[in-house]
Amino acid sequence: MKIISENLRYGARIDIGSGDAFRQRYGDGLLVVVGGGRGATVASAGDGGGLWLPLRGRLKVASGEANFTLEPGQVFLSEPELRTQIGGRGASLWLGLVAQRAGWRRVLARASGAIAPETSLVPAWHKAPPHLRRLGVRLARACLARASEQETQHACDDLVGGVLDLQAGFDAMVERCPGRTLAQRQGVFLRLQRVRNHMALSCQQELDVPELARMASYSPWHFIRAFHAVYGETPHAYLVEQRLDRARRLLRSSPLAISEIALAIGFENRCAFSRLFKQRFGVSAAQLRREYGRAGAVRARRCDPRELPVRASMATRPANSGQLALATDF
Repeated sequence: MKIISENLRYGARIDIGSGDAFRQRYGDGLLVVVGGGRGATVASAGDGGGLWLPLRGRLKVASGEANFTLEPGQVFLSEPELRTQIGGRGASLWLGLVAQRAGWRRVLARASGAIAPETSLVPAWHKAPPHLRRLGVRLARACLARASEQETQHACDDLVGGVLDLQAGFDAMVERCPGRTLAQRQGVFLRLQRVRNHMALSCQQELDVPELARMASYSPWHFIRAFHAVYGETPHAYLVEQRLDRARRLLRSSPLAISEIALAIGFENRCAFSRLFKQRFGVSAAQLRREYGRAGAVRARRCDPRELPVRASMATRPANSGQLALATDF
């Protein structure tokens, strides 16, 4: 499996064509993009989909009609049929893997250890655990350092294998979808997954069941029933869960007051927000913010450098290299 790497600095842009245009430029291989800095952008015309992982900072994503921000600790798999544009924000550092369908089949065959796998990556948004980000940093370092083909391939296999692990429960969900054949059930699951991704990435907006049901090509009643059967919870429960998770992230990273955070994520009633937050996390929002503040102060004073989480910093090499340099601390 041939891996082609592209390194983007501030303001650089790559337009990835589909079909023959992609094959003429990259063959049937896998394109790995390491982007750094504001304005570093990749535009993909679809026909294969991509895997996008922020290593530091945020990414601005436009996929089809959806526009959202991808944050560290998240990974996004874009749909093959949709045109997707990914752009760095501020001093961001990120990783993108793009291939056509034939290329992804070979990537997945290596990563899963199967000769002729039926495994595929499902378009989805996931929480990226720390070990997955470390695998992303490892692959980015291999690409930037122009490491050997074998080293880069192993790093790629491990990262894709980690994403496959995140999707290990999808097969059981497909089996719970309505449909007589596997192909029908897979089609239903992809429609539901598209709606679920939209809810996760737009949870702060006003979303109603009829609108979501239309996205899934269902009536509202059938949509709620199918969603609950597949995911084990109602659309409303999932939406509230995503809003509360976003509130917890804002408590850690934003100076907004708790009442302002509640409004920002879609709760007009502060009391309802406080009650639901404590039910989900076992502590009040005010207590959690105090704990985050204390933990940050302790880390700043006493943290052993060997215990720091992955930090990816981007700097430019000498002008004649034209590449990004990646430094990491573990």
